[in-house]
Amino acid sequence: MELAALIVVSILIGALILLVSVAVGKRKGEINEKTEQREDTVVEENGDKAPLSKKQRQQQRPRKERTQQHTFSHPLLASSLKSHSGNVTCLDFSSNGKYLASCADDRTVRIWSTKDFLERDHRCLRANVELDHATLVRFSPDSRAFITWLANGETIRVFKMSKKEDGSFSFKAAPEDFPQKHKGNVINIGIAETGKFIMTASTDTTILIWDLKGDMLASINTNQMTNSYAAISPCGRFVASCGFTPDVKVWEVCFGKSGEFREVVRAFDLKGHSAGVYSFAFSNDSRRMVTVSKDGTWKLWDTDVEYKKQQDPYLLRTVQCQVSEGSRIALSPDARVAAVSSGCSVALFSTATGELEEELHGVHSEELTDLKFDINSRFLVCSGDRAIRVFHNAPGYRAAIQDMQAMLKKASNEAMRQRLQQQIQEAQSALDSVFSTSKD
Repeated sequence: MELAALIVVSILIGALILLVSVAVGKRKGEINEKTEQREDTVVEENGDKAPLSKKQRQQQRPRKERTQQHTFSHPLLASSLKSHSGNVTCLDFSSNGKYLASCADDRTVRIWSTKDFLERDHRCLRANVELDHATLVRFSPDSRAFITWLANGETIRVFKMSKKEDGSFSFKAAPEDFPQKHKGNVINIGIAETGKFIMTASTDTTILIWDLKGDMLASINTNQMTNSYAAISPCGRFVASCGFTPDVKVWEVCFGKSGEFREVVRAFDLKGHSAGVYSFAFSNDSRRMVTVSKDGTWKLWDTDVEYKKQQDPYLLRTVQCQVSEGSRIALSPDARVAAVSSGCSVALFSTATGELEEELHGVHSEELTDLKFDINSRFLVCSGDRAIRVFHNAPGYRAAIQDMQAMLKKASNEAMRQRLQQQIQEAQSALDSVFSTSKD
């Protein structure tokens, strides 16, 4: 009985195997037939040519197109600097106004000549960042060196610039990098215009003060839960930071008469926003500051105060604006124009009236990473992808003309009137040339 059952099971299994074999063979035949038909079609299309081989068919496959660089145009666009092969993360103008430094994740720092901004060709010099890439770059006060923050090394590396006989520069990294001290992600670095100290700031509420040799002088706890931005004032006296709390905190870094470091003392706060502050900026003389906040406003402040006598900064203006996470704000050195970034766009405002002067939509294919005016208030530069956009500061020219026209009405002597009239004419001519060039 058991033997009979075993025989029946064996027969069933054999039949099942036979059916599967027939089905597979039939499927293979259909596939071969279709393949022959495709090859016959290729032969018909190519005349008497033999069927294409596997290698030839692979060569005929469409190649992946290289990602195209984001295109952008605007009447105020002076130029686009495009030598970087990676996304640009930081920009900085030299104090003499001759150079713009940019760093990107392509392991290079580029030095651009500002006199070439309006030329067709934009020359730049390249400094390679060995075995790493820089996320931040800052010029030294004498414009003969720059410092970088290394993404992987998490430290500062100093590069010296040596001028060659042909007028170009060579770059040499210092033998040793700064020691690693930060525990959080570093959001900004800076060198005081006095040349007395370097600042580094991280998201974990820490700001470190260093001497130029890499020795730490002081550590500041901002008590803001997180830092979103920090910077040194152009005068080289103050360090400021903002973050989760709705204020900006400012400290003075104090040195003795002989140049020795003494202490860091709290100077003043900018209070008035109702939500966390994304970033801030100083005017060239450090007498004005602007702030932009999560509350959807930017504010203009008079910071020319005697804080040691308990005098607080004055709030001069509050303006509604579009913001996004990580919005940046820049203030022209003459304090006439404020630029605010939101995502991939930039808005330019008059600080005198608070009016929106220009809107630049879709400047970059990704969110802006940096935003700065040159030291002469002629240009606004920004980064967000592989290109650096350079814009004419037309609102700045208009504001300067309005200011000089107001001064002309109050001029007390003929010499002053003539001088103001000439300056107005020069500014108007520069403004007219901006728009005439864009039309051409």
